[in-house]
Amino acid sequence: MAGHNKWSKVKHIKAVVDVKRGKVFSKLSKELTVAAKHGGSNPDLNARLRSAILAARAANMPNDNIERAVKKGAGELGGDAIEEITYEGYGPGGVAFMIEVVTDNRNRAANDLRVLLSKNGGTFADAGSVAYQFSRSGEIRIPKNGLDEDAAMELALEAGAEDVEDADNEWILYTATDQLFQVVGALRDKGIQSSSQKLIYQPATPVTLTDLEQARAVIKLHDLLDDYDDTQNVHANFEIADEIADALA
Repeated sequence: MAGHNKWSKVKHIKAVVDVKRGKVFSKLSKELTVAAKHGGSNPDLNARLRSAILAARAANMPNDNIERAVKKGAGELGGDAIEEITYEGYGPGGVAFMIEVVTDNRNRAANDLRVLLSKNGGTFADAGSVAYQFSRSGEIRIPKNGLDEDAAMELALEAGAEDVEDADNEWILYTATDQLFQVVGALRDKGIQSSSQKLIYQPATPVTLTDLEQARAVIKLHDLLDDYDDTQNVHANFEIADEIADALA
């Protein structure tokens, strides 16, 4: 079982702020559009779209918004074509970043991210120079709701997950990429509704930040990259040391 990740607490605080700012709907809309573009508009035949719709409904996204995003991806509404790109970079302390972007202008996105990185102690990296430090995995988050560590591990293994991590009020289950939606379904059959499910870049060897100012610089860069309009997800290979986590939170 993976250890308790204090960085999850910091991310949770930011996620609450993002909900208030309405940024969540924008990212959900893009995920719906991209999922429909690559796999079609029928969620019964498109597992990624089915997952995106579940996430949108969990966030109380209006049905009209969901339908419009899916139609856009299916080419029914026209408009600029969008594409998925993953950019790579380094931050302060050599922290590695994988930045998933959905954009209608890849040159603009690359330039903007290059500027964000360079102005905040980071560097834009060539494709492949960072990616080897990560592996692609499925991530499922479920509320604890009284579920202790042993019960969470037993549930995860029975559902087909590979590992479990403690993240304050949630358990994070990790799966093989091709098992993500099957595990979500198995959990649902057991009466467990996930709060999110998605593919992530999981760091092979996390860097533990122990210096408070360096940690602040890394988190600032993470937030700036995450707040960029075209960003969908930001993955990084750092964790926060326990002794400075409370000061950051």
